[in-house]
Amino acid sequence: MLQLIVETDAKILLWIQDFVRTDWLDPVVLFLTSLGDGGAVWIVLAALLLLWKKQRKTGGAVAIALLLGYLGTNLLLKNLVMRPRPFDAIPQLHALVHAGGWSFPSGHSTSSMAAGTVMFCQMPRHIGAPALALAILICLSRLYVGVHYPTDVLCGGLIGIAAALCATRLQKR
Repeated sequence: MLQLIVETDAKILLWIQDFVRTDWLDPVVLFLTSLGDGGAVWIVLAALLLLWKKQRKTGGAVAIALLLGYLGTNLLLKNLVMRPRPFDAIPQLHALVHAGGWSFPSGHSTSSMAAGTVMFCQMPRHIGAPALALAILICLSRLYVGVHYPTDVLCGGLIGIAAALCATRLQKR
């Protein structure tokens, strides 16, 4: 079963490389993926929300969700699983960017879905929906640029959603 998942992951990435990547889309996706570097866009948004009295609770929940996601993903799971990056394991894959460290789970996906989920759940739809859409686009960008497997992104996203739900619960207490 694990071998089937690994093979399917590789096939999806090669399909994206061969049939989705285009010269005009590359700079757009490179910009999107860079927004998630170090959770930067989400940290800035959390800080801005903390400054805005009406959204201070949301900013706090985003910050807590980001911290929980970071602890679970970057400090714990990446070092336990130690999955090599796809561009190191699939010779035919040509990554558009190179990332260090381990592949599983995707930290970009964790932070994006953590923040995007909190914002979607706690803010007006005209702000929350675009935040969640940006989160999803950042997740997908990690596949497009070739630095994560689909299962890395899926699991990172699920961890981010779980972190958002935990942060929301912690905030209510």
